[in-house]
Amino acid sequence: MVLVDTTVWIDYLGGIANPHTVWLDRELGRQPIGLTDLIYCELLQGIRNDVLFPQIRRDLERLTIFDSGGKDLALTAAQNYRLLRKRGITVRKTIDCLIATFCIEAGHELLHRDRDFDAFEEHRALRVIHP
Repeated sequence: MVLVDTTVWIDYLGGIANPHTVWLDRELGRQPIGLTDLIYCELLQGIRNDVLFPQIRRDLERLTIFDSGGKDLALTAAQNYRLLRKRGITVRKTIDCLIATFCIEAGHELLHRDRDFDAFEEHRALRVIHP
């Protein structure tokens, strides 16, 4: 399963063509694509158009949406954050720690456009799609 981060979805829904959105457009329907509940929340809270909201919601709900919270994941994400900090790397957003840790723990790949995930790929074995 490939999870698609908010950074890619924003570009995709905004009609922006880049290697990540081209990959997503090509692979939708060809392979399993999903997102976490956190990504789902980020996307929906950013939709300003009331007319588009229900359609985008329905489209996203056709994909697999994983519940990614819970105490165990929070603990592991905090440990990952602390490990990276000890290496001199500061991850800017807690939500990225949670998403990366979820992918690592569940064995999913991640398609993203956010440098916060690079440290997880390099130091924590996050599997990333590089289109």
